[in-house]
Amino acid sequence: MEQHLDLFVMKYGYVGIFFALALGVLGIPIPDEVLMTYAGYAVSRGVLNMPYTILSAFLGASAGITISYFIGLKWGLPLLIKVGPYIHISPKKIEATQKLFARYGSYLLLVGYFLPGIRHISAYLAGISSMDYRRFAGFSYAGALIWSMTFLLLGKALQKEWFKVVVYIRHYGITFLLVAAALALAAYLLVKWRQNIRSG
Repeated sequence: MEQHLDLFVMKYGYVGIFFALALGVLGIPIPDEVLMTYAGYAVSRGVLNMPYTILSAFLGASAGITISYFIGLKWGLPLLIKVGPYIHISPKKIEATQKLFARYGSYLLLVGYFLPGIRHISAYLAGISSMDYRRFAGFSYAGALIWSMTFLLLGKALQKEWFKVVVYIRHYGITFLLVAAALALAAYLLVKWRQNIRSG
């Protein structure tokens, strides 16, 4: 796996990361977390530059969710039900995400990146539910940035042990999600607190 990722990063670089994440969020079966963790490892080796890698990952993920949002807004649920099975989005995932979205909505966009399957469908549901674009953008783009930086920094910190992140996710996925959700919530509260101070 490492050899293939190394060839991908060396050949396509930041443009490859952008398109891989954009297509991955749209539902194409691309191992996003693996790619991002390895990209962090590539940063530690000096192959990639961290600011450019973060930017390309953020823009790629943001492009994917934005396209998903407008598809959901224009064509809605019938299309998702029809094509979902072909892009690994099952009716059960759709139903589960609808329930979560109805209850938690915006926050699901913020932390949904850390949930495979949910990441691929939450933006569609935001469009289907006609969520205001500014609200959608605020939460989902923040989530894209937090998710991108989390795996890049993990890969950079672990260096040659980067692949352990994949093992940890498989074995400790719920714990990882809770930690990520807590970090995302803390970031959101910090932003709101600063806004209140400025307005007050």
